[in-house]
Amino acid sequence: MDERIQKYEDKMKKTLASLESELATIRAGRANPHILDKLTVDYYGAPTPLQQVANITVPEARMIQIQPWESSLIKGIEKAILVSDLGLNPSNDGKVIRLVFPELTEERRKELVKDVKKKGEAAKVAVRNIRRDANDAYKKLAKQDVSEDEIKELEDKIQKSTDKYIKEVDAAVDVKSKEIMTV
Repeated sequence: MDERIQKYEDKMKKTLASLESELATIRAGRANPHILDKLTVDYYGAPTPLQQVANITVPEARMIQIQPWESSLIKGIEKAILVSDLGLNPSNDGKVIRLVFPELTEERRKELVKDVKKKGEAAKVAVRNIRRDANDAYKKLAKQDVSEDEIKELEDKIQKSTDKYIKEVDAAVDVKSKEIMTV
């Protein structure tokens, strides 16, 4: 593939990956350990990702269990969860922390789906902006002895990439929306 297209294709791929990781952090009434991905705990004075200081498991459909490797971390992990915007109340027995996910209300599910769609729209706008940047760059190639046909071909290819990534964004949004609405 032409490197003039590749760099824009890579940006589109990153946009999709970013959306997918954002969607993974939205809780859908079922326990998903990825909602903890952004949490950090103070570990010997350094903010450390939770996954690096504890074992995270999903023993039941609506429960996450966090088992710190050092029991001294329990308070710090609990505090990190409470100050996060997860809206979950951790309970601990001195060895493990349990996060129980309440069943989502119909209203909350609809709000989450709206949020997912908003994130999807933002990703599509980002993909279209990348296409615009690419097309602007291609138009400038006319001054560098690149034929109009070649420029047209580049524009067609970037349009195909744009269409492909827009479809993938829509698919990701649909999957997450269905997951949220499934009781």
